[in-house]
Amino acid sequence: MKEVSLPKSATFSALPPIWPNSLLAEIRELQQHSSKHLVILDDDPTGTQTVHDIPLLTSWEIEQLRQEFDRSKVFFILTNSRSMAEEDACQLSIEIGQNLVAAAEQAGVDFFVLSRSDSTLRGHYPAEVDALCTGIGRTYDATIMVPFFQAGGRFTLHNTHYVQQGAELVPAAHTEFAKDKAFPFSSSYLPSYVAEKTGGRVAAEQVVGISIETIRKGGPTAVKQQLVATPKGSVIVINACDPRDLEVAVMGLHQAQAAGKSYIYRTAASFVRILAGMEETPLLNAKQMAIDTPVGGILFVGSHIKKSSQQLSKALELPGIFPIEIEVARLLNPSTQQIAIDEYLNTISEALAQGKNVVAYTSRTLVAAPTAKRSLSISRIISESICEVVQRLALQPRFLIAKGGITSNDIATKGLQVKRALVAGQLQAGVPVWKLGPESKFPGMHYVVYPGNVGGEEGLADALQAFEY
Repeated sequence: MKEVSLPKSATFSALPPIWPNSLLAEIRELQQHSSKHLVILDDDPTGTQTVHDIPLLTSWEIEQLRQEFDRSKVFFILTNSRSMAEEDACQLSIEIGQNLVAAAEQAGVDFFVLSRSDSTLRGHYPAEVDALCTGIGRTYDATIMVPFFQAGGRFTLHNTHYVQQGAELVPAAHTEFAKDKAFPFSSSYLPSYVAEKTGGRVAAEQVVGISIETIRKGGPTAVKQQLVATPKGSVIVINACDPRDLEVAVMGLHQAQAAGKSYIYRTAASFVRILAGMEETPLLNAKQMAIDTPVGGILFVGSHIKKSSQQLSKALELPGIFPIEIEVARLLNPSTQQIAIDEYLNTISEALAQGKNVVAYTSRTLVAAPTAKRSLSISRIISESICEVVQRLALQPRFLIAKGGITSNDIATKGLQVKRALVAGQLQAGVPVWKLGPESKFPGMHYVVYPGNVGGEEGLADALQAFEY
């Protein structure tokens, strides 16, 4: 099947009109009165980019999960499994699944799970979803796949997943994301993508797509009818070009579940908000989040994708920025790693104490790795080195922004020692902000998690400027 780019405006104009009525209030009512808690397992910390006022856990001991079931109807567990080798990600999924079952039994509640992953199709699929099912000890009628993510320009049409680039919709397999050393793929047509990732265990012909036409013309009832008729064990792709499409799909899923069906989910961030019945809220005011201190703020950039490097270049053009290049080669060499960490810590600390805003970024030359496992290992060494710098900071920065999934996760869990945080909202579309818990290095601090694949060229510069007043 030949995959071609499409003009977004003309393509969307030719589609049927969206479903006329918002269903979000009804979805929210169903979720609030449901007997089941919603638990989102997030494979990197950027999945909170569409929600607000939802807790996020970075550990999953049974007692902590039991307490969270007592206090929250919806919550995230940050697994960071995208940074792990597949076997480690699977073992983690089994462990979390088992702990959720034990905690739910102790709390006297039931739950369902959503595996939140990348809107550009990177991650341990289907391995960690299968492992999660093993840990929970349940079988499901189907896996629901929804990679749509509006804030990042990710749309699914005719079962093909697209990434918006300018005015064009580019098939995801034709973008840099498909060339990810750890998670490469060759097809944007999701039935073929599933067949590729499952090694043929699920044939392309076995993947069922719920089309835009079904969603927009038939509404929830038509979606429910197709879901109920789908054979057990299928993968079901939800096509979506607007959040209203997801509202219709979620209502259809509720109706199918009322008819006895059960599902496990593999989705991007937009679906999480709709499934929780959550309204969008205004973007956060960064001036209100920054603490009143003469100490400067800091931005760490670890992501190496093209978009991140473009954003970094614009950020470095801002007046008064104190740039620090973190030389990757020094961190990867055991004989120079600790010396480099000490030097970077001292330089950053001095700049912050002088009230300067620091942009600390890893060198942009990507280190070649022979295998996907080695590529992930290199990323972790770099990230953990940055974390040591954060962990040893003596002064709380006026703000802290982290760019990139692995970088922002490790800074949160290892540098800032976050165990539980509250998703406060978004600084920009698709850019989540967490309010850190009392156990963290800087209690109550607002921490900006800036995804690698989100934002325009001025995104990081705008984020830095937002904290100026």
